[in-house]
Amino acid sequence: MAGPDGHRVEPLTDAQLPACRAALVGLLRDVVDGGASVGFLPPLAETEAAAYWESVAGALRGGGRRLWIARGTDGAIIGTVQLDLAGQINGRHRAEVIRLMVHRGARQQGVGRALMEAAESEARRLGRTTLVLDTRQGDPSERLYRRLGWQLGGTIPGYARSADGTLHTTAFYYKLLD
Repeated sequence: MAGPDGHRVEPLTDAQLPACRAALVGLLRDVVDGGASVGFLPPLAETEAAAYWESVAGALRGGGRRLWIARGTDGAIIGTVQLDLAGQINGRHRAEVIRLMVHRGARQQGVGRALMEAAESEARRLGRTTLVLDTRQGDPSERLYRRLGWQLGGTIPGYARSADGTLHTTAFYYKLLD
């Protein structure tokens, strides 16, 4: 799927992930070191980032997760998002959008929107009608989610810690798909 600025979004399988590991490690380190709240604190060590992507490969192999990457016009990986599928019997209509990441040099170009649309499209295809996600309250990502029709479900103060030790409020969003 090609985006408006020439980037393209494509799914990535566990078998394809090793060939992209270095680029994915670099992307994760870029967004974390740039202050994004994606579950890690800066400075992010390369070994920690590599271990994270190995865990993602395991989740992909298990079938409970989907992963998309966005490539720039030069083919470089500039973004990623994941869809974590609820496996409980009473939750097989749900999924969680996790770790939307866009390289600092590729922001404000429609990459995040394209990745979110890919995840939502796959959720629909899989019959997942209730999607959830969380983000640090006040982050620019909130504007994107609202523009895409996501609804604020609530907030929890002091949920996520930043590198300087400050505790931040996390906002939980949901979207009900047609």
